Amino acid sequence: MTEKTKTVVIRDLYKIFGPDPQSVLEYAREGMSKSDLLDKHGHILGLRDINVEMAEGEITVIMGLSGSGKSTLIRHLNRLIDPTAGEIIVDGVDVMTFTDERLRALRQSQMSMVFQKFALLPHRTVLDNAGLALHVRGEPEANIDAEGRRWLERVGLGGYEDYYPHQLSGGMQQRVGIARALTSNSPIMLMDEAFSALDPLIRTDMQNLLLELQQDLHKTIVFITHDLDEALKLADHLVILNDGAIIQQGEPQYILLHPNDPYIEDFVSDINRARVLRVRSVMTRLTDAGPKNAAGEIDADATLEDVIARSGGDTTHNYVVTRDGKAVGILEMKELVRALVPRAASEEGIRAQAQVLA
Repeated sequence: MTEKTKTVVIRDLYKIFGPDPQSVLEYAREGMSKSDLLDKHGHILGLRDINVEMAEGEITVIMGLSGSGKSTLIRHLNRLIDPTAGEIIVDGVDVMTFTDERLRALRQSQMSMVFQKFALLPHRTVLDNAGLALHVRGEPEANIDAEGRRWLERVGLGGYEDYYPHQLSGGMQQRVGIARALTSNSPIMLMDEAFSALDPLIRTDMQNLLLELQQDLHKTIVFITHDLDEALKLADHLVILNDGAIIQQGEPQYILLHPNDPYIEDFVSDINRARVLRVRSVMTRLTDAGPKNAAGEIDADATLEDVIARSGGDTTHNYVVTRDGKAVGILEMKELVRALVPRAASEEGIRAQAQVLA
């Protein structure tokens, strides 16, 4: 498989807040803790040694608890915040070298942003808000109107063009925010806790809308969240932060099955693994024609919950795993059951059994 082009690359990024960040940068590089940097030197460590590659056409989700540095990180991509050290490469060029004029062009044409608090102009109509980026660029009004209406229709707000933000629900206002980002026609979308202020059911609808749009548009999306369920649902590539540093990053299914740190084990311990894990993550790659006693075929992207329902809970079944109509693997129900148990709990069970046998 051909490796995807990396649209955004972050290298060796540090951010320190305080009166003289350069004076304490070396302490951060040597591993001084966030609390020690503050207590001993009066500076706050925002980000430490961040290295991330974001592939073209994929959703990179950056998650962590409050204070982990995730919102600080996303604001570096369009230089709303400048780093203390490091590189931010967009389409092969370090944005730290940009002049003010080129930086404005980046923000207006290359990157759009969807905010948690919607950031709509209250005195402008829904249509005006949707076309704001094109208006700032000075494009013809007819084009602005046509593009705004097109994307409002796409996000389910056709007929609301002449309304004002205060006349819409929170979910509808966020749809306007997404339409605004899409109307700008920028290849990169930054979404900072975009759905966090919404009620759970509306939030789910917005997640589904984003995934539906992404199937057609293939934007490069950087999505910030503190919610692991949301991260696992949306991410092609997941980056988990704690105290300004990356604890683990990679394909979400792999992280869920192979957490490399107690912090992440705590994160994933309460996840409904049957609903989140996909067959492709626990199957065995096909090396021959497969077992003759298979109970049937199952799609590689089906959830383990789907398989359990289909099997009626019978752990003796095996399934041939298919993708695009071709057999790619074998799913053994005993492996499925093993995957449902968090690693830490599984290891504790093994130790307990060993003690009994001893």
